[in-house]
Amino acid sequence: MLEEIRQQPEALERTLSAELRGVEKFKKLLTQHRPRLIVLVARGTSDNAAQFGRYLLEITTGIPVSLAAPSITTLYNARIDYRDALVVGISQSGESTDTNLVLERARQQGALTLGITNESGSAMARIAEHVFLVRAGREKSVAATKTYTGQMLHFYMLAGVVGDKRIDYHKIPAFTQKALELETTVKEIVQRYVFMENCVVVGRGMNYGNSYELALKLMETCYVVAERFSSADFFHGPLAIVERRFPVILFAPTGVTKQSSVDLLNRVRELGADSLTITNEDEVAKLATHAIKLPVEIDEMLSPIPFIVPAQLFAAHLSEAKGLDPDEPRSLAKITKTL
Repeated sequence: MLEEIRQQPEALERTLSAELRGVEKFKKLLTQHRPRLIVLVARGTSDNAAQFGRYLLEITTGIPVSLAAPSITTLYNARIDYRDALVVGISQSGESTDTNLVLERARQQGALTLGITNESGSAMARIAEHVFLVRAGREKSVAATKTYTGQMLHFYMLAGVVGDKRIDYHKIPAFTQKALELETTVKEIVQRYVFMENCVVVGRGMNYGNSYELALKLMETCYVVAERFSSADFFHGPLAIVERRFPVILFAPTGVTKQSSVDLLNRVRELGADSLTITNEDEVAKLATHAIKLPVEIDEMLSPIPFIVPAQLFAAHLSEAKGLDPDEPRSLAKITKTL
């Protein structure tokens, strides 16, 4: 897991250079047939990437984006009108049974279909009309890391061809390398959380998907019961679980979500809870019990990929500090097939 986390800058660069030509071809197709709706279908870590994709695509394109519920197709056999829709399947292996079935049915029911996967020879790559490949190389770790960020990068490229908002996503590999340089800081902070059994992970807007992803990594590799929330939703009830020394982990970039992060941290301090922030905002860092500080020049729109890297490192090193093996999580397999 740690080795694959460290491979991410190169994997992202490789994906950019290899996939841009195909993405530009896809742009010509969408110029002629702009979708009225985008539907994203995925499970697990890929679904967390889709959560990010929903925010990014709606913000940059103005097209409504929906996260599919695969059971509607696989269990209830509902027929969905997908005319004029773009349906995007996301899967590391390309072998997620229910994701592929939704993609196949959507194509039959009039959708334009796109697969985002790390495996060119997968079932997903055969089912989808168009394929964006994550060029991460083989991912051996059960806990996905480099394919998650590769999927997110593809959403940036997709947003660039569907919408007209300029996003400098070419900067992301360099920002990701900067995030990796914080590994020593992360290892030091991890020692304070060795006995953590429960926590909440909070993120809003562009980093909402990251709150789900870090919570999943903590559950997978550290067996920590981790709930995840938007900072806005957290005030609508879940705040009641916070008590003295209770751990709250917060993604808090500079930008439009800053004030909600500040409000939450002030309340957490009043309650005597412990807070760990992944941030590039000085005011936020000063309010937190502990802070992992990224470069200030990382714009909020570009923050999700570099911000998840110290979170991945945190989960991997915490697992080892707890005497566990992040590469051998109990009860899990690399490929999960469900209907």
